[in-house]
Amino acid sequence: MDPLFNTDLPVEERAKETIKQMTLEEKVSQLVYKSAAIERLGIPAYHWWNECLHGVARCGTATVFPQAIGMAAMFDADFLKKVAEAISDEIRGKYNAYQSIGDNSIYKGITEYAPNINIFRDPRWGRGQETYGEDPFLTAELGIAFIRGIQGGDEKYRKADANVKHYVVHSGPDELRHEIDVAIDEKQFRETYLYAFARCIREADVACVMGAYNRVNGAPCSGSSYLLKDILRDELGFRGYVVSDSFAIDDFHLHHKITQTPVESAAMAFNNGCDQNGGTTFLHLTEAVDQGLVKEEDIDTSVQRLLEERIRLGMFDPVEDVPFHKISDAVVDCEEFRELAKETARKSAVLLKNKDGILPLENKYKKIAVIGPNADSKDILLGNYSGTPSKYTTLLRGMQEEAEKRGIEILYAEGCDLYKKEYRSLCETDLIPEAVLAARKSDIAVLCLGLSPVLEGEEGEEGAVQCDRDTLGLPGRQAELIRAVAGEGKPIILILCNGSPLSIPKEEPLADAVLEAWYPGEEGGSAVADILFGNYNPSGRLPVTVVKTTEDLPPFESYDMRGRTYRFLEKEPMYPFGYGLSYTKFRYEPWGIPKKIKVGEDIHFEVSVKNTGERSGEAVIQVYIHDEEASVNVPKLQLAAFKRVLVERGAERQTELTIRARDLAVIRQDGTCVLEPGRFKLFIGGHQPDEVSRRLTGEEIWEGEIEMAGEETKIPY
Repeated sequence: MDPLFNTDLPVEERAKETIKQMTLEEKVSQLVYKSAAIERLGIPAYHWWNECLHGVARCGTATVFPQAIGMAAMFDADFLKKVAEAISDEIRGKYNAYQSIGDNSIYKGITEYAPNINIFRDPRWGRGQETYGEDPFLTAELGIAFIRGIQGGDEKYRKADANVKHYVVHSGPDELRHEIDVAIDEKQFRETYLYAFARCIREADVACVMGAYNRVNGAPCSGSSYLLKDILRDELGFRGYVVSDSFAIDDFHLHHKITQTPVESAAMAFNNGCDQNGGTTFLHLTEAVDQGLVKEEDIDTSVQRLLEERIRLGMFDPVEDVPFHKISDAVVDCEEFRELAKETARKSAVLLKNKDGILPLENKYKKIAVIGPNADSKDILLGNYSGTPSKYTTLLRGMQEEAEKRGIEILYAEGCDLYKKEYRSLCETDLIPEAVLAARKSDIAVLCLGLSPVLEGEEGEEGAVQCDRDTLGLPGRQAELIRAVAGEGKPIILILCNGSPLSIPKEEPLADAVLEAWYPGEEGGSAVADILFGNYNPSGRLPVTVVKTTEDLPPFESYDMRGRTYRFLEKEPMYPFGYGLSYTKFRYEPWGIPKKIKVGEDIHFEVSVKNTGERSGEAVIQVYIHDEEASVNVPKLQLAAFKRVLVERGAERQTELTIRARDLAVIRQDGTCVLEPGRFKLFIGGHQPDEVSRRLTGEEIWEGEIEMAGEETKIPY
C-alpha cells in the first residue's frame, strides 16, 4: 500500500515516505497557498487559504456571528468556544459537500486563517474589529477558546486548522503595512505583543502561525530568524507550520527593499523559518535551490509539516475513519446556529449609558421613531471577513417585529448618508428634516449611527472608502443629525454600530441611553430589540478603551505602549476598558484569598456575586492586579482573571477563579521573565478600579493585598 494511505503507519512516516517519491518541483508546488495536485501520488490540489473570523467567510451562505471585537465584549471564553464549535461544524459541512463534487477551489477548505490575536493598541486601526481588543490576557483566553473550538478535541484527527495572526507586533497603520519597520524594545515586545501568541501556541496547540507584512526592528516578520526560529520554534516550542500573510514575501523586494529579486525574497523567507507562502513567490524556490541559496533537504522539512497536517485533517484516510466526515452541509445557517448568533449578539452588546433607567422601553412609549443610516443597513450586521447569511434582521426590522407584538408604532427615517458631508448630485436631497418630523410625531427616538466596513477595515478591501480612521467621531452629517433630532426635546436612545471605538463627547450628553452593538451579525436586529424592550438584560463589557479624542493618543505609527490602552493610559477616558452597565445591580465579595503565597504559586479563590436588583442578569467578574514593589515599570493595572456568571434576581452565586503565577511576573528590559517577591494589590468587581468606572456605575470595587514571599525566580516566558 502507498505509505500516504497506510493508516497503520505513524503520521510522520506516512509523510516522510511520500516526500521521498516527489521531485523538487513537486515539493515546491506544495509550499504555496494553492498547492498543486500530484496525481501520480494521489495528492489532490488544495487551497490552504480559508477564512472563519466570525463564521465561514467568502464562501457563500453561512451563519454570521458578531464581529470578533463584539464577541470579545462577552468576556466569556466558554461561550466563544461554543461559537467556534458551530463555525467548525459549518467549515466541515461545506468542505464535505464540496469534496463530494470535486471542488477544491479557494475558501472551501478546512485550514482557516483565524483568529486575529493582534493587540488593538490604537482605535484608529481599521482592522481592530477583527481582534479581541486591547488586553493581552483577554486576547489570550479568548484566542485559546476559539482555537480549541475550531480544531476539535479528537485524539487522532483535527476538525479544522486554526491560524494565529499576524505574528507579531502588527496593528497598523494598515496603509503602511507593506513598508513600515516597527521599532520595539524587548520589554514591550514581550509585555504586550507576544503574550497571546505564546499562550495560544503552548496551551491550544494551534496548527498554524501567520507572519505579518511589516518589519520588526529591521527584519520582515515573514522572514525573521529571530521571530520564526529563535522565539517561535526554539523558545515557544511551536510544532506546526508557518505561513506568510498573502503576498508579504513580495514586499521584501518591492517595498521593504531588503532583497533585489523574488528568488532572493523566497530564499530569505524560507531559510528564516517560513514554511508556506500565502502568495506565489515560493514558486521561485526551485531557482533558489539551483542557485545554492536553499537546500533541498530543508524544503523536505517544510513539506513534511504541511503533508502531516493534511494527514491529521483526514484528507487521505477512509471517510468512515474520520468522524468529522459525517457532518452535513445541512448545518449551514441552520435554525440552531441562527439562535446561537442571536444569543452571541445579545451577550456582545454593551450598555454605556442609561439615564434615569429609561431602558428597557417595555411598553412605555406607543410611537417610536427609528432614525439613522445604520437602521436598515445590512453592511453593519456583517463587519469584514464575513459570510452571507440566508436571512438578515436589520436593527429596524428587529425593532419593527418586536414593536408589532406590543402594539407599538414604528416610524422610520434614514436621516442622512453614512459618511457624505455634502451633496454631490442634483438627485440627492437633505434627509435630516424627514428625521426631525419623524421624531416630532413620536414619543421617543432611537438613532442608529456609527461606522460600517466601508469606513474601516483592511487596506485594499474592495468597496471600502478608507481602512484606518483619522478621527474618532461620527462621520458625515451624523453628529448634525443627532443635534437636529435632539432639538425636538424627545428622549433619545443611541445605538452605535462600529468595529473600532467611537469618541462622542459632544453627542453623548444629547442621548438618554447609549448601546454599543458593534457589527452584531445576522440576528443583530433581533438582539438589539430584545435589549431595548427588556427581553434581555445587557451584560457586555468594553474590550477596548474609548478615549475622548485623538489628541489623547500617541502617534499612530508608534508602537510604544506609553499612553495606550487602560494598562498605560495617561488621560482620562470617555469609557474605560471593562466597563458596561446592566438593568440590575451586583455585589462582589471574594473568599479565601491568602494573605501570603510562595513565589511560583497560583492564587486560587472564590468570588460571591449577589444580584441586588430587580432583574436576573449576567455579571462579569473582573480581577485586576498591580505589582506594588516591581523593580521595573509595570502596567498601571492588569487583568488577571475574569468570569461571566448568570445570577437570578435576589440570588447569590459563588464561583472559583485563579490568578496564574506566570501573570505575577515582571518583564525586565532585556526581556527576561521574573517572579519577584513583594506586595501585590488585587481589585475584584464588575469593572476596573478607576474613577471613571466608579462614577459611571456607582459601584465600588473590592481591594486587597497579597504578599509573594521567597527567592526571586527567573521563569520561561
